[in-house]
Amino acid sequence: MTQKKAISNLDTVIQKIEFSRLQKSQHHIVQLVAISKYSTAEDIAMLYKAGQRAFGENKVQDLKEKQKQLQDLPISWHFVGTLQKNKINNLIDCEPVLFHSLDSLELAYELDKKLKSKDKSMNCLLQINSANEESKSGVSPKEAKAIYDEIKQNCTNIVLKGVMSIGAHSDDKELIKQSFKTTYDIFTTLDDATVCSMGMSGDFDIAILEGSTMVRVGSALFK
Repeated sequence: MTQKKAISNLDTVIQKIEFSRLQKSQHHIVQLVAISKYSTAEDIAMLYKAGQRAFGENKVQDLKEKQKQLQDLPISWHFVGTLQKNKINNLIDCEPVLFHSLDSLELAYELDKKLKSKDKSMNCLLQINSANEESKSGVSPKEAKAIYDEIKQNCTNIVLKGVMSIGAHSDDKELIKQSFKTTYDIFTTLDDATVCSMGMSGDFDIAILEGSTMVRVGSALFK
C-alpha cells in the first residue's frame, strides 16, 4: 500500500462513517478502529501518518510483534480476537487500550484472576452473539445483562466499558440490522456503558444507524 492509497482509503471510510453518523444524529460520536490483522507494520505506519490512531489485532502474538515494531508511534492498540486462556498473561503484558471480545463468564473470571495477580486492570467489552449463530462466540442476548452485571460486581480488575457484537452473517440487510438492534437495545440497559462496538467493513453503515459508537474496519482500509 502506498501513502497515497492509505490516505485515499482512510478518507473514503471516514466519509462513509460521517454520512451514516449524520443520518443517525449530528451529536452521535463514532470511533474508528483499524483492524490490521492481515497487514504489515509498514501499512499501519502509513495509515497512522494519514491520521488513524486506533488499531486492532486479533492474535496476541501479532499484537505483541506489531507493538514492538511500531513502538515509536503512540498507537492506541485494541485486541479484537478470541482469547485463549493460555494467552491471557501475554495479553495483559501487551496492555491493550480495550479488549473487545470478552465472550464468556468463565473467561472473565480467569482474566480477572490473572489481572489481580499482576496488580493490573483492563478495559473490556462483553461480546454478545446477537445473531445466535453457532459459528460466533459470545454470550446469548438473553443472558447478556445478567452476565455483564455479574462481571461488574465480581471481577473488580475488569473495567467493563460496554458491549461488542458481529453482525449476522447474511445478505439480508434486515437480519443484519436486527442483530445490531438486539445488541444496542442491551447496551442501553447497562449502567455506565459507553461503548457499543458494532460494524465491520461490509456493514458498518447499518451498525451506525442502529447506534454503534465504535466500528472495526479492516479490508476497506488496507486494500
